[in-house]
Amino acid sequence: MKALTVSEPAGPVWRKSSHSGAGNDCVEIALAHTGASVRDSKNPEAGMLRFGTAGWATFIDAARR
Repeated sequence: MKALTVSEPAGPVWRKSSHSGAGNDCVEIALAHTGASVRDSKNPEAGMLRFGTAGWATFIDAARR
């Protein structure tokens, strides 16, 4: 029986909300085991905000309120 190897992609997998429409004027998110990153979809090379797991949970909780 062969062993199953699971690995994460080489880089982040970015996605944007299905509510953003066809435009490129929103933020994108990449989730990871260690938290999440957020970037501007219009200028993805400009950098990103990185959140650790606890920081991301706090951000989402505040956004929901």
